[in-house]
Amino acid sequence: MVNLINDLKRHNGPLKAELEKATNRVIENGWYILGPEVESFEREFANYCGVDRCVTVANGTDALELALRTIGATAGDEIITVANAGMYSTTAILAIGAQPVFADIDPASLTMSTTSFENAISKNTKAVIITHLYGQMADMPSLLAIAHRAQIPIIEDCAQAHGAKLAGKRAGSWGELGCFSFYPTKNLGALGDGGAVVTSNDQLADRLKQMRQYGWESKYRSIIAGGRNSRLDEIQAAILRVKLPQLDFWNQRRREIAKAYATGIRHPDIHHPVSFDESYIAHLYVLRTDKRESLRRHLKENGIATDIHYPLPDYQQPFLKSRYEDIDLPNTETAAATVMTLPCFPEMTATEVKHIIYTIDNWSS
Repeated sequence: MVNLINDLKRHNGPLKAELEKATNRVIENGWYILGPEVESFEREFANYCGVDRCVTVANGTDALELALRTIGATAGDEIITVANAGMYSTTAILAIGAQPVFADIDPASLTMSTTSFENAISKNTKAVIITHLYGQMADMPSLLAIAHRAQIPIIEDCAQAHGAKLAGKRAGSWGELGCFSFYPTKNLGALGDGGAVVTSNDQLADRLKQMRQYGWESKYRSIIAGGRNSRLDEIQAAILRVKLPQLDFWNQRRREIAKAYATGIRHPDIHHPVSFDESYIAHLYVLRTDKRESLRRHLKENGIATDIHYPLPDYQQPFLKSRYEDIDLPNTETAAATVMTLPCFPEMTATEVKHIIYTIDNWSS
């Protein structure tokens, strides 16, 4: 029985004593917002990501929205993004009154297509949000070259890519700004909501710090429109400090499980991810099949959880559909119709992985 996509009790249980110690440290210190734990975590996470600065915020969606505001994006601007990543970047774009412009995805990696990105650029393009999806980094060298030629800033959506590395550089260190979520199921997850923006641009980092706290220049003096209350609390920062040193080990274990699936599952109706190097940290193990519902029923009958990340392109969401009636993104729509997620978390046993492989290979499609 593997009846959860991500078993957080098994994941956090071995760290219980350390997590309690960190929480007690905050309680005893008596400083609960923007204190020494946040400062320490921001420094440690920036160093981990290979950037100069980290500014923590309340959640990953705030990270994206505040990143857009920080680069000066505003109502009427066009922001290029993908439509197969669960509405998160689209939500942030709409929150500032900007217009999402959807690029298609590469059919192999399921991340932004370089050709489609280049074709989507217009005189109204203010920025591009590049999503590293399912733990797979996008083709950053090629996308970066296109963005630089067009003088378009890159915001990386790294909510599913904590620790992924391409050409020696971690996710979040390629663009002007890198946005992270610390939702509990992420590869680096808090015990509640949390987010961060990383950058090596001091001016952007300083502006972000103002934006996350009412646009303050100094206490009670607001100088920036669009500021808000978006702060990571001290307890969550302390928890993340406990977990950060474990991240590379956890990522490696996730890759091992992903490789076991890819090499072990031989069913002809299953298509696997294409990369298992450092650019992939297996946040989710997402396979593809044209007979998804049949396979999901079969796995459920055998006590195995599945999910769909994600079943509906952003432009087909009910409240947006009328705006995008003529859109044609075939790779995005094929992915939405065929992707399916298997359990993949570091604490899975070899027996559980073998059971899933055996069950899939014995599926009568």
